Parts: sequence; C-alpha cells; structure tokens
Amino acid sequence: MWLLIELVLQHILLIGSAVGNPRTAKCAVITRFIDNEAEFLFVPKNQIEPVAKETGAIPFDAPGVELGHHEARCSFESILLKYDLKDAGLLRMAKIVHAADVAEDIDTDPIARGLEAIASGYSLRFPDDMENLEHQFEVYDALYAWCRMDVALGLKS
Repeated sequence: MWLLIELVLQHILLIGSAVGNPRTAKCAVITRFIDNEAEFLFVPKNQIEPVAKETGAIPFDAPGVELGHHEARCSFESILLKYDLKDAGLLRMAKIVHAADVAEDIDTDPIARGLEAIASGYSLRFPDDMENLEHQFEVYDALYAWCRMDVALGLKS
C-alpha cells in the first residue's frame, strides 16, 4: 500500500512518460526539497488516472491534477505552493522553469530557452525516463545553485 506524500517519505509519484522540457525540474524539486526517497512511476497520459487509483500514487504535471498547471501557474509552481516552499533560490528557479514550460511565456526569462534546449537534449540522449532523471538532476542542482547566487547578488544591489 502506498501512502500520501504528506504522511510518509516512502511513496510513488505518478507522471506521464517522456521526461522532457522541463519535467525533470519537478522531479528534482520533489526529491531535493520534499521527499528524498520519492519514487517516480512513468505511464502514458491516458493511464495516469487508473494507475493513480490503483497504486495511490500522487499524479503531477498532468492535465486536471492538483500538482499540474492551474491558472497562470506551471506544475513546478503548483508544487512549491502546495508544499509551502519559499526559498528565494527556488522562487527564482520557478520563474525560469515556468518560462521554459509555458510556451507563450518562453521569453519572460532570459534563461528559459537555454533550459528548454538542455532538457530537450537530455531527452534525446537518454530516452529512458529513469536514466534521463539520473543524468538531469545534476543540471537542476547546478541551476538551483546559480539561482541562489543570482538572488544573493540581486539583494546586494
């Protein structure tokens, strides 16, 4: 039996298959800031609801789910809101991820097109979802470090 994320560390999160732009960012923030033992289950989008019901997994970054796109938020921002993550570096990162994730907002952050290109490149190099996650997490760790520095430098001026 799988338990909800708020109750225990061991759980499964459900996401549509084909990790890409910038879907891995959501997996990274969950693993790094919410549950370092999170397990991710990748299924086709048309199987998300039945698999979530069967396993008790928490779906995210899919249409109609709590941790998806809502109003003007992307899934990354929905995750930060749900889990009350207010770290300034994460909030800066959320602006980049939002711009890379929402096509009409791609030019609202100068880093977004680069992130989109990197995420797409990783998807081409590592088409297996789990292998892609393993390799891309370093990118998001580095981006978060840069975001923390960007915020710190911005506060000084």
